[in-house]
Amino acid sequence: MSETVQKEGSKKKAYNGYKSFEYLEPGVDYKPYKLAKEIGRVEPFTYPVTEEQEKEVQTILEEDMIVSLHEHTFVCPEDVTGIFEFRRQGRDWTGYEGLSVSGLDIVFENYMDGTAMITSNAGWKWNDVIHDLGIRYSDFAHQDLVIRAETIEDLYRAKREGKIAFVTSIESATQIENEIDRVDVLYGLGVRVMGIAYSEANALGSGLKEKNDSGLSSFGHKVVKRMNKLGMTIDVSHCGDKTAMDVIEASEKPIFITHVGARALWNTNRMKPDYVFEACAAKGGVIGIEAAPHTTLTHNHPEHSIESVMEHFEHVVKLVGIDHVAFGLDTLYGDHVGLHHVFANQLSIGESHSGVEFNEVDYVKGLENPSEAYPNVVRWLVNKGYSREDIRKVMGENVLRVLKETWIK
Repeated sequence: MSETVQKEGSKKKAYNGYKSFEYLEPGVDYKPYKLAKEIGRVEPFTYPVTEEQEKEVQTILEEDMIVSLHEHTFVCPEDVTGIFEFRRQGRDWTGYEGLSVSGLDIVFENYMDGTAMITSNAGWKWNDVIHDLGIRYSDFAHQDLVIRAETIEDLYRAKREGKIAFVTSIESATQIENEIDRVDVLYGLGVRVMGIAYSEANALGSGLKEKNDSGLSSFGHKVVKRMNKLGMTIDVSHCGDKTAMDVIEASEKPIFITHVGARALWNTNRMKPDYVFEACAAKGGVIGIEAAPHTTLTHNHPEHSIESVMEHFEHVVKLVGIDHVAFGLDTLYGDHVGLHHVFANQLSIGESHSGVEFNEVDYVKGLENPSEAYPNVVRWLVNKGYSREDIRKVMGENVLRVLKETWIK
């Protein structure tokens, strides 16, 4: 049923079969790699609903804005052990085929800059980030499914035209170093959302792996003010708790926590405490619930699944209200668990998940990639009796409200 439903839902998307870098010659212009399947890499899963509920799901996907607040839509190599060599060539494929059947209208695309390793093994280097953006933009210019969204009107235009709006997002500001005007450069290059810090501390503040969170630095305060002036929305998903609270207080505009879960349900650094959610919501912000493997687990659902993810969703909704919650499921095309193993040290994954034992899964069933994740979330919401208005809010309208308050146009 899942693949059939997805294909039916894909008719409204303007996809012509294009694959990344078709305009180049493999083996001449770049080294080819066998890439993971975008559709059917694992056994498809459709969250169970009645026939009548499925009709409602399809109506929602067709008529309402479906937004991912945080995604990496690249296609990784089938053999993830070769990912370091693959990353060094600085050329990432976008999962257009998979996206065409995802039901998504807007994707906050975060690329892979934490593992941009063209010149360094550490990632987050200015030249590598600019290279990454340029390569992806070059590919976007040769296809007709995805449009680069830099204004509110671009978001609605994508929906009207049956396309997908990509909002360029970067998970950390590490690459600006101590150069505040680089924020303007990134804005000029289309970046509309940026995180303050990733796992490691930088010149702005502390990431979630730091044992001593010193909060937002003086330079960080200047960056927050500059982002507010420019119209670039702020994200604190990977910040330490104190840094996140400082950012929320310092920002004159609402912020995002684009991909996160509740520490009250699963006590790891990667999750956020309730008081951070409450502060974010009090300033008008929105919290995106994530589903990257082995993040949003719960004691009721210790094996990562759509049920554990949605338990986090309902916890945050109960805490701050339906107007301040969305989904940034943080999926990709390929073996996400395998990538985490390879990048365990690179992305400080050990520190992010330390403190609680869990049963590892091969993939998060029902939320394995962007293609099946968002239709299944809508199915879950419909099945649980959420109203059309509430579904419309959490699947897109809440995010759009914040963008209208933070973007300049």
